[in-house]
Amino acid sequence: MDATQRRRGFTLIELMLVMVILAILAAIVVPKFAGRSEQAKVAAAKTDIAGIESALELFEVDNGRYPSSDEGLGALMDAPSGLKNWKGQYLKRLSPDPWGQAYNYRYPGTHTTNGYDLYSYGPEGREGGEGQVDNWTVPGK
Repeated sequence: MDATQRRRGFTLIELMLVMVILAILAAIVVPKFAGRSEQAKVAAAKTDIAGIESALELFEVDNGRYPSSDEGLGALMDAPSGLKNWKGQYLKRLSPDPWGQAYNYRYPGTHTTNGYDLYSYGPEGREGGEGQVDNWTVPGK
């Protein structure tokens, strides 16, 4: 047997070198993508809130008012009693926010004048928590 026939596998040092290179690459690449899923959830919540806002505006145009807090966002899918001009369904379905919680609605709003508060608690699951997505916060402030 010559030297080329005996050497068929990798040595332990070669395998360790490959593992070190992969670990270095992972240390560089993983942090760049780690926050992307949370950013995607925030973007999805903002999109959902914009869609719900459009439905609320249509409801208001048809009925002359927004749904009350007691009627909630369900009034966009099922007609509340006593509304003669309801032309819904304004929403086909109301999905939970990207963190699995219901969107919150309050009318009259405490943060918006002459309007409603519409928000998701975000990843913390509490009002005012870090990452809350709402219709009254101006982006960039």
